[in-house]
Amino acid sequence: MLCILYVNAVGALLGMVGLSIERLLPTTAPRRWLWCLIIPLSMFVPGFYRMHHNWVVTDTASDAGGSSTGLGFGMTPFDRDWWARTESYDLTINKVWWTISLILVVWGVANALRVALLIALSRRAAGSSNASVVDGVPVVVTDQLGPATVGLMRSQVLVPRWVLALPGVQRRYVLRHEEEHRRAHDAHLLLFTSLPLLLMPWNLAMWWHLRRLSLAVELDCDNRVVSALGDAPAYGELLLTVAEVASKAPRLQPAFLGGAGSLERRLRALVSPTPLRRAQKFLLPVLTLALLFIVVWMPHPILGPNCSTSHQVTSTASTTR
Repeated sequence: MLCILYVNAVGALLGMVGLSIERLLPTTAPRRWLWCLIIPLSMFVPGFYRMHHNWVVTDTASDAGGSSTGLGFGMTPFDRDWWARTESYDLTINKVWWTISLILVVWGVANALRVALLIALSRRAAGSSNASVVDGVPVVVTDQLGPATVGLMRSQVLVPRWVLALPGVQRRYVLRHEEEHRRAHDAHLLLFTSLPLLLMPWNLAMWWHLRRLSLAVELDCDNRVVSALGDAPAYGELLLTVAEVASKAPRLQPAFLGGAGSLERRLRALVSPTPLRRAQKFLLPVLTLALLFIVVWMPHPILGPNCSTSHQVTSTASTTR
């Protein structure tokens, strides 16, 4: 329990550090690498600090007065028995933990098989096993899936048939966006950075980090497309058009529409980015340094050996009575 709380606390603090740094970056600066650093750091710090920078909370409880009878606190964090009682929930937590991890694995495999089946059916309907080439980009034309980039061994651009009917300029925007995803190996990046969640599904901070990474991947891709083809307002208008048409289609990532809830942020970044105020230019670096100091200073809480002994004594006394 203590480990779960500490990992989430460190992850939340590092996430706020990432947000502050991201806000300080220029509009066109790559953002994905910031979150690619935050994610492994949020896993490394708790593991390292557990061994080299820890704090035995039961010793603190003992210094505060030992048992609840002496202080009158009842079952509170100041009582060593409170920590022992909390530790007794670990078995239940572990069962829930592995159950959720198994569900995530099954869900991921099922989705991968579903996408593979839809691609195979699309290719069979087209009467060819080879990808078509549209505007110089190899694509797999589907009935409803996409526009998106999928594939682990070999990334493929999926394009629904209605995209082919778009005007030439708009079609090139969509295809260039997915081709940028393919060249940058964004599908691989999002897959590998999400794997730690299979081992730590309780890590709410990690879920948040992955959402920010997904948004950063789409923002970086948008910037590269606009830099190559120009006209950010037209590109933003196309995002809205595609969102209306593809609202009922299965959502994949990385994709032209990106994750749920990211469209408004991408449009704001493209069309009307908000410049930093003078106060923000001063306060954001100060806030970043303060948060980093807390992360570096904050020790990993652990239970001392006396905690389990105390719990056994308490349980025996209860049984006797």
